Amino acid sequence: MKRTDFAFYLSKFLVEYMPGAKGSSPQTIDSYRYGFMRFLDFLHEVKSLSADRVAISDLTYENVRDFLGWLQDVRHNSISTRNQRQAALNSFVKYLMYEYPDYLNEYQRILAIPIKKHLKPEISFLKSSGVKLLIGQPDTETHTGMRDYTILATLFTTGIRVSELTGLRVKDISLQDPCTMLVHGKGNKCRYVQITKYLAPIMNRYLLENGYDCPEKMSEWLFLNHMGHKFTRQGINYLVKKYAMMAQKVSPELISDGFSPHKIRHSAAMSLLEAGVDLIYIRDLLGHVSVKTTEIYIRTDAKLKREAIEAASMEIVPKEEAKWENDSGLKDWLKNFGKHR
Repeated sequence: MKRTDFAFYLSKFLVEYMPGAKGSSPQTIDSYRYGFMRFLDFLHEVKSLSADRVAISDLTYENVRDFLGWLQDVRHNSISTRNQRQAALNSFVKYLMYEYPDYLNEYQRILAIPIKKHLKPEISFLKSSGVKLLIGQPDTETHTGMRDYTILATLFTTGIRVSELTGLRVKDISLQDPCTMLVHGKGNKCRYVQITKYLAPIMNRYLLENGYDCPEKMSEWLFLNHMGHKFTRQGINYLVKKYAMMAQKVSPELISDGFSPHKIRHSAAMSLLEAGVDLIYIRDLLGHVSVKTTEIYIRTDAKLKREAIEAASMEIVPKEEAKWENDSGLKDWLKNFGKHR
């Protein structure tokens, strides 16, 4: 990397400031890193400026504005992705305001670019029949199948994030009553999550079959890929989508297209809500900072109940023809309403 001022401060921002002063998680840092890669791609493709020549002076309002438009119009990124890239740039700009304040006016112009609003998509989740179908796809008689079965069962019964699943070590699992797992969440915040009576025997079998009951293996990663390395988020995404496609062939109406691990998290939350579990407990289980984040499941549940009630009422209440449909006098009056006022 050629040491331009942009490269120098970006390196300090990602390597020192974010993990040290800000306490950002590796996942957040990786997301920001990817965002800056796209920004450099834009400068190269659109502004004919190679990455090793980019300077702080090139971090302008016009370039950032055009970059955000390029993400949507050329790369066809969603508004959510666009806002994530903007958040990465804004965070870097705020850092530069103290570390390199030479272009303070330009920084303020960049930060004034509004975040684009968008409608949040409805939550997609599986009903209990869909959950059973998906979890039943791995062949538990094979070593790989048992691992995959344990991964799916853990995601569904705990609702933990993929990054939290891949960060589990053997020592984080306790099968002594009460059975719990220590989950390492966002912002390096840890929480204990209950291992249910359904998951406990599955986890116990998995630990025994892999020899994880030995003290010398306590620090090993709980789930390893086919190379014997720690699972990545991409690896878990691939695994989930593979079994979702298998389940979809069995029963297409139960498994939606584009199924992802995050939909498993939604499914876990919705099943708890439907079972009458208090929202505060669901918040703690999912690791949400604020209960407002968890309230989205209440709104989804209320919407589903409202639709069910409306569907039932349509069957009970006979269809009634509106009087004005066949009342030419009324329609004529409405057409002429206001003309003689």
